[in-house]
Amino acid sequence: MGIFEEVFTKSALKKALKKNRILVNGKIATSATFILGGEIIELILNEEIHSFKKLNLSLKVLFEDDYLALISKPPGILVSGSSFKTVANALTQNLKESNLPDATLPKPVHRLDFSTTGVLLIGKTNDSIRLLNKLFENQEVQKIYYAITIGEMESKGEITSDVDGKQAKTFYKVLNSVYSERFNLLNLVELIPQTGRRHQLRKHLSEMGNPILGDQNYGKEDLILKGKGLYLHAYSLEFIHPITNEKFQMKCELPERFRKIFN
Repeated sequence: MGIFEEVFTKSALKKALKKNRILVNGKIATSATFILGGEIIELILNEEIHSFKKLNLSLKVLFEDDYLALISKPPGILVSGSSFKTVANALTQNLKESNLPDATLPKPVHRLDFSTTGVLLIGKTNDSIRLLNKLFENQEVQKIYYAITIGEMESKGEITSDVDGKQAKTFYKVLNSVYSERFNLLNLVELIPQTGRRHQLRKHLSEMGNPILGDQNYGKEDLILKGKGLYLHAYSLEFIHPITNEKFQMKCELPERFRKIFN
């Protein structure tokens, strides 16, 4: 242990490494770090963990390891932001604390709309958050959504209209359709976005004349379903685990309100 013995007992060092970070010459140290003498040793207290306010909200955890987690986002809540009621503020009491030296507060690495449900990816260490963000930046995460849309549609197709002045592309496939007295026709649609523009799926479908059921921003005024939420669900995420390099796919089953319409 070298010079560490002058400051910590072995048990105290392990405790400090778990809850805080120790840097040796600017690099994160572990209990196996060997000290020769003359190194610059810094202790960074992770005070934010102790002062952080937890939101009392139960979340369904789909998968978790020391690096990342995937949860099922409920409807009617922001992923993150300045308000207290966010998914981010509920993560610490739903996820296990990572035992890795660069463990940090778990953080969502992408967003889902307030009303959208489904798979949400969380980073649990500084390194994994950085690598997961890079996967999204490089468009190396395949996302599949399910939506219920209004009106007659082609069985499948590609939408390429720009969103907010930026190129955007979405593939869609109609999986099922049912007659509706109020809406004429409702469709269960699989959506695969090739880009990640804000509200891309909602805008693309609205432009086609097939808005998502419950969309109060982009729906047709006389066909807006109020009080039932947005029928858009993030069904699956597929990516290469940034640490283990395993191919990874996580699915989140359709909410009950979808299944009530399409058995």
